Amino acid sequence: MAPMATTGPKLVNEAGDNAKARDQLIEAASQIMREGDTIDLSLSELSLRAGLNSALVKYYFGNKNGLMLALLDRDMGNIVFSLGALLAKDIPPEDKLRIHIGAVIDTYYAFPYLNRLLMRMVRDSAPVEAARIADLYLKPISKVYDALIAEGVKAGKFRKLDPQFFYFTVTGAADRFYSSRLVLRHCYNQDDFNENMRDAYREHSIDLIMRGLLV
Repeated sequence: MAPMATTGPKLVNEAGDNAKARDQLIEAASQIMREGDTIDLSLSELSLRAGLNSALVKYYFGNKNGLMLALLDRDMGNIVFSLGALLAKDIPPEDKLRIHIGAVIDTYYAFPYLNRLLMRMVRDSAPVEAARIADLYLKPISKVYDALIAEGVKAGKFRKLDPQFFYFTVTGAADRFYSSRLVLRHCYNQDDFNENMRDAYREHSIDLIMRGLLV
């Protein structure tokens, strides 16, 4: 049974609005985490940002942890799908890796909280939920990396290297950069990253990483 309307931020009571309200809450959580450079949020802040009653968090997700898992599912699901599509493309392996590295930099620019959120959900969730996250996201990404590196080595384009280390190199390059807003502010007198910096860092990362990978 849908919740009844109350005063203050609105509750949703029509089936047609359910998906929209759920998505609003997830997107509001994403915006708060990005703008605050944090993976913590309060239900009152979420309610104000989404324009919805905080009781809907329990209605749709069970609790705040459920909301954070839904946000992780949204963001990581898109990554796994895109990686699978990239692997299937009929283009040279070095082009696939350049596209992928650039996409990682762009993804972490849009969602700088992503790796921190992923690690918290794996660490703090019940074992069955942590295993689900690993099966849906971590293991498929690892398998794609194995396949991409093997494809390039077989084609004589890549030197032999550990795909696991390559995963941590690429992810670390993006996560460390975009989670360093305080360093940016106090060392370089800049409050936040912008699109020009994102584009320059993308090209820098692609060039640096590919030089270490190509034969």
